[in-house]
Amino acid sequence: MSDQRGHVNSLFLNEESAKRLRSNSRMQRFQQAVQERAARAKKRMHSITKDSAKGFLRRNAFVLFTITAVLLGIILAFALRPYKMTYRQIKYFSFPGELLMRMLQMLVLPLIVSSLVTGMASLDGKASGKMGLRAVVYYMMTTIIAVFIGILMVIIIHPGKGSKDKLHREGKIEQVQTTDAFMDLVRYAPVGILFLIAGKILEMDDLAVMGGQLGMYTLTVIVGLLIHSLCVLPLLYFIVTHKNPWVFIAGLLQALITALGTSSSSATLPITFRCLEENNGVDRRITRFVLPVGATINMDGTALYEALAAIFIAQVNNYELDFGQIITISITATAASIGAAGIPQAGLVTMMIVLTSVGLPTEDITLIIAVDWFLDRLRTTTNVLGDSLGAGIVEHLSRHELDAQDSELGNSVIEENEKPYHLIYQANTHKHHSSETIM
Repeated sequence: MSDQRGHVNSLFLNEESAKRLRSNSRMQRFQQAVQERAARAKKRMHSITKDSAKGFLRRNAFVLFTITAVLLGIILAFALRPYKMTYRQIKYFSFPGELLMRMLQMLVLPLIVSSLVTGMASLDGKASGKMGLRAVVYYMMTTIIAVFIGILMVIIIHPGKGSKDKLHREGKIEQVQTTDAFMDLVRYAPVGILFLIAGKILEMDDLAVMGGQLGMYTLTVIVGLLIHSLCVLPLLYFIVTHKNPWVFIAGLLQALITALGTSSSSATLPITFRCLEENNGVDRRITRFVLPVGATINMDGTALYEALAAIFIAQVNNYELDFGQIITISITATAASIGAAGIPQAGLVTMMIVLTSVGLPTEDITLIIAVDWFLDRLRTTTNVLGDSLGAGIVEHLSRHELDAQDSELGNSVIEENEKPYHLIYQANTHKHHSSETIM
């Protein structure tokens, strides 16, 4: 009996020791994994040199200066609010920002014309057949859908509800002509943004209402972009190609992350080319035609944003838009998005056309500048996704033309390869015929 009891105790002790060993081994593996991660993090920190930090600051200088200008403008405005500045004093204070707005207005027409000419010039004679027609139809259809999604979201959510502060506008400032170089304007932009935001905050009486409206505006834009990116575009791809759109989108992950980081569809083009051609197997002839044109004229996210922002500014100003004005905003937002350059925050420039088309104050763009740097990245990601899915759709619809070109190319290659043998055969035949003649 005692032997059995001792045997049971030994088994129990063996099980306990085995459990301890397993727990110790798990703990050792966990500690080892933590140490390896810490070593990798330490190695990455050591690899960050002064040159790489300077390079990062140089590449993102404009974004950093813009964000800094927004923060400084908000701080300066709150510091000056207790002094109860008059309307004239506020206008004098915000004059540097007014200069920036006038210079941006001066750039609108050349920007639209040059972008449209560049986009249409990309449609060369060979590509402007069925393939070009399909691409243009896709671009126009998705852009119009995006505009109406934006209008529907802003009308349903109504982010600009509530009375706007009574801003005493006195007269109209005459148009200022400027001969400054474009790079001077780029360098001056953060300074102008600082005074624009500070002046706008000084004009407001109820900051809580405006803050709530701006938060609802941001939420409305995000919801609209998500609906277009995750519902409309994948559904359109599935209806046309009968393929899983999420597998296609998974192959675009690197391009979408790059678009989110750079906020430029043009700068993302090399990554988008590689993702489509290597990950998703899209024909090179399609990507080299669809993507460059799409980066110029297919701006779904920008069109949605401009239509939504224009109606938001109208709501903030308690300006009732009739059906005709909403249609005008739709058409103008579509045209302005086609002319928007694939660079960061280009939508702010072209949105002036949308506001002017229905008589809304262009200076109220400053209301949304504080959040535009974030929303610009989201709408750029939507633009890149629309271009990429468009390339997949155009390739599916153009597969017969591509197969015909491949067969023609294959026949020409066979003929070229057979030509040396044909020449050798002719030479041998001629030589044999000559020898028979001599005989």
